[in-house]
Amino acid sequence: MIVRLDHIGVVAQSIDEALEVLDGRLGFSLSAGTSLPDGAYFPPEGTHNYMIHVGDGETMIEVLIPVLPEKGTFKYLQRFGAGLHHWGYACDDVLEEAKRLRESGLRQIDLGPDHDGATAAFFHP
Repeated sequence: MIVRLDHIGVVAQSIDEALEVLDGRLGFSLSAGTSLPDGAYFPPEGTHNYMIHVGDGETMIEVLIPVLPEKGTFKYLQRFGAGLHHWGYACDDVLEEAKRLRESGLRQIDLGPDHDGATAAFFHP
């Protein structure tokens, strides 16, 4: 079961561009667990990912910086520009919830065999 909104994913040209808006204008700080300059690299999408705290709650903003032109997130940025990319929900059982979503007609994004037991599942909008 989905229990809460976990994070909002945004895509940007650079972490400096994103931080100028998120930290500089909105006052949302970079998570202490996110290292600069490279963040956490996510190979299936060729992105450097950074987590940003939103106020005092549990919700975060995930900033995706695409670096590989052949990957989907890079193409998304080229097509739509910087901004909203996805919503991420927390749930009590990822595999069970992914199964429920597939059965309801949503199309799951296949990230390959290394992600079969993952703690996250991805679906097309």
